[in-house]
Amino acid sequence: MSLPNWIRPRSNVERHDVEAVNSAPSDKPLYEGRKKIFPKRANGRFRRLKWIIMAVTLGIYYLTPWLRWDRGPYAPDQAVLIDMANRRFYFFMVEIWPQEFFFVAGMLVMAGIGLFLVTSIAGRAWCGYTCPQTVWTDLFLVIERAIEGDRNARIRLENAPWSFDKITKRVSKHAIWLLIAVATGGAWIFYFADAPTLAMQFFYGEAPTIAYMTVAILTATTYTFGGIMREQICIYMCPWPRIQAAMLDEESLTVTYNDWRGEPRGRGKKRQAAAGVQTGDCVDCNACVVVCPMGIDIRDGQQMACITCALCIDACDDVMDKVGRDRGLISYATLADYNANMAMATNPESHRIDPARVHDEDGHVKPQYRHFNWRHLLRPRTFIYTGLWLAIGLALLFALGLRDRLEVNVLHDRNPVFTRLSDGSIRNGYTIKILNMKPEPRTIRLGLEGLPGATMEVNEIADEEARSIAVPVNPDQLRQLKVYVTVPRENLAEDTTEFTFSVDDQIDEEHDSYSARFEVPEN
Repeated sequence: MSLPNWIRPRSNVERHDVEAVNSAPSDKPLYEGRKKIFPKRANGRFRRLKWIIMAVTLGIYYLTPWLRWDRGPYAPDQAVLIDMANRRFYFFMVEIWPQEFFFVAGMLVMAGIGLFLVTSIAGRAWCGYTCPQTVWTDLFLVIERAIEGDRNARIRLENAPWSFDKITKRVSKHAIWLLIAVATGGAWIFYFADAPTLAMQFFYGEAPTIAYMTVAILTATTYTFGGIMREQICIYMCPWPRIQAAMLDEESLTVTYNDWRGEPRGRGKKRQAAAGVQTGDCVDCNACVVVCPMGIDIRDGQQMACITCALCIDACDDVMDKVGRDRGLISYATLADYNANMAMATNPESHRIDPARVHDEDGHVKPQYRHFNWRHLLRPRTFIYTGLWLAIGLALLFALGLRDRLEVNVLHDRNPVFTRLSDGSIRNGYTIKILNMKPEPRTIRLGLEGLPGATMEVNEIADEEARSIAVPVNPDQLRQLKVYVTVPRENLAEDTTEFTFSVDDQIDEEHDSYSARFEVPEN
């Protein structure tokens, strides 16, 4: 009697003797010592995607401070610069002043909403692909595999007695880890000063003390988090796994073991078929466990430790190819699809999964079983998140396009509030601050609006009194002036009088004004 294709022996599948360190049934008390995880290298589309994202994110982080952007002779030419000394934030063509910090706050809010949107669509995709902890841990694992070998070789080395070969490999690995950690801290400080200049100062011991302290702290944290603690950061220290469930619903994609087609598991398919036992697609090879960087078994269901990196999907798809089954035993799936498929796969009499209800005679999954459709993305939750994200982004762009690069601020003298001159006229003193937010020198016309008959005097610019005065202002600087406004006796009003200080750049047609009060003595 010939066996159907879907229950033929599967001798070409490598079986792994491994226990999921952090699986749900084997959770240990928090005080128990950590069991080290030795993830095996995975191959597949999601692993390739992670390589690409790692290269892009690390490239952005390490190379961005060295990019140049010409802003003219009066401004720094570093494309991205957080200039703490001058209280500026430069991002290519955009310059943010301290009073414009709401732009930065708006971008942070957009980042948060974007994270909510991504999570509602694809679960913890941020954690699995772009989180710095994930990226640097992957990078450290690349070094570890290159020096110590893949999973089995690393386990043998871990259990082997100390020898010259073991010491050499361990020292080499940790030395490279430290170099990467130092480069991580070094790249960070270059965002806060001109990168080439600071690099020379740093290597010659002439950089500020805070630069060396920052590099030391980031070196220690990168080395410890990425090389030593690894998955413990995600499980015990990161708050995101504990709150991300609030962003999920039945239509959110998560990495799922489809036990409706994988159960019951079986290894000796030929013997089980001869005994009349039907089994699902899972051959219980543990390939999904050995590649998991978090040390979990995805077949235990959704778990807080899962970062949705999808490496288990690559490992399982490779096994399914070898045994001639359909891919997708582990896949990105929604809870709604999973429940619908589980209902179809369950025998209503025995209330157990029936493989015959799932597979056709050739062992393929029957076409009526539901798979993800892009229309799942079109639901109220994603529309709300997307709408909020776009609204904030458009508001920021609108404000950025309409913002003025010229501002004036006025402070009235408090003592004395006014001065009576010998001819009976009244004089008030003001401190005026003119802010030129362009990286070029400008001549600003300071004038009076209202207050008939009034003139002003700025001793450091002109000795004569006038209604308007030309004030030169340096590029990207604030000019502070002491201004005296005088009103003749015949033009005095009772108590106080409202008027306006105006500033104009006639070349750029920029204008700003500030309402002030002119104080006079009581009758």
